[in-house]
Amino acid sequence: MTASDWRKALKQFKRKPAIKAKYIKHNKPKDRTMGIAKQKCEKCGRFGAHLSQYKLNLCRHCFREIAVDIGFKKYS
Repeated sequence: MTASDWRKALKQFKRKPAIKAKYIKHNKPKDRTMGIAKQKCEKCGRFGAHLSQYKLNLCRHCFREIAVDIGFKKYS
């Protein structure tokens, strides 16, 4: 079950808090502790090509867009 399916099902339990609590307990996706899905770009949400150096948490595409603004220089 994907995360989006999990949230869609919660709409059905608006007026049934006991059933909703039980559903959340058994069907909520686990928090990631390792793997590719743990690190995600803060700007666009991509998982791959992640730069976590200097606590940036950006993918390489977003980094190229804002590198000059945050003080990095391009050497060629």
